[in-house]
Amino acid sequence: MATKPPFPTASDKAPGRGRVIATAAVVLAALAILLSLGTWQVERLHWKEGLLADIAERRAAAPVALSDIEAIRKSGGDIEYRRVSVTGKFDHARERHFFATFNGQTGFYVYTPMTLADGRVLFVNRGFVPYEMKDPKTRAAGEAVGQQTVTGYARVRLGEKPSSIVPNNDTAKNIFYWKDLDAMASTTGIDPAGVVQFFVDADASVVNPGGWPKGGVTQFDLPNSHLQYAVTWYGLAAALIAVVIGMIFRRKRAWPAG
Repeated sequence: MATKPPFPTASDKAPGRGRVIATAAVVLAALAILLSLGTWQVERLHWKEGLLADIAERRAAAPVALSDIEAIRKSGGDIEYRRVSVTGKFDHARERHFFATFNGQTGFYVYTPMTLADGRVLFVNRGFVPYEMKDPKTRAAGEAVGQQTVTGYARVRLGEKPSSIVPNNDTAKNIFYWKDLDAMASTTGIDPAGVVQFFVDADASVVNPGGWPKGGVTQFDLPNSHLQYAVTWYGLAAALIAVVIGMIFRRKRAWPAG
C-alpha cells in the first residue's frame, strides 16, 4: 500500500497556483480600492479646508452692493456667503415659512419679499421664529415698515429638491422644507421673472422690534470629517497588507526547507 508523502510534492502544488493567482488579484484590487478611497478623502479634505477658509474670509469682508453680487454670479463666480447690503420695502403679507431648527428650538425661517428700487423682488431670510409664532399676528411689532436696509449673506438658490427623503413643500400651509425660490414667488402671486435669483440671510446685526424674527441664523459650521475617513481607508489598506504578509510567512513555515 502506497504511503502519502508527509509534505506536499510539486504535483500537489501545481493545482493551487491558480488559487494563489486569483487570491493575489483580489487582494491587489481591494488594496487599490482602499488606497484610492483614502486618497479621494485627502483631496476632499484639501477642498473642504479651502472652502472653510473662503467662507471665513467672506464673513470678515465688508458688505457690498447687491449689484456687485449679481455681477459675480453673472460671471460664473461663487456668491455663497458673500457679505451684502440691500435696501427696499418688505411685503410682510407675503412672507414664506421655511421649516427649521435653531438653537435646539423648532420653528421657521421667515423669508420675506423685499421690493427693491428697480421694482424687482428679493427674498430675505429675516431670521427664526418659534413654531407657535408662525402667524405674523403673534409678532406684529417685528414687521418693519418703510425703507429698510439689511446686511447679510448671499445664499444660492436650489434648482431642485436636494434629496428624496426631504418632504415636499406644503404650499397650501405655507411650509417649505426646501428653498424652492420659484414656488416661494409664485405662491405669493409674484412673477418669478422679476425675482432676484438668490436669497439673502439677514445677519445678527439686524435686530427686529419685539425680537422676532431673530436674525443671524446662517450656519457656517460645515462638517469636515474627511481626515478621519482618510485615516480609516488607509488603515484598512495597512491592515490588509499585514494580513497578507502574515499569511505568506505562515505558508512558508508550512513547507519544508530544500
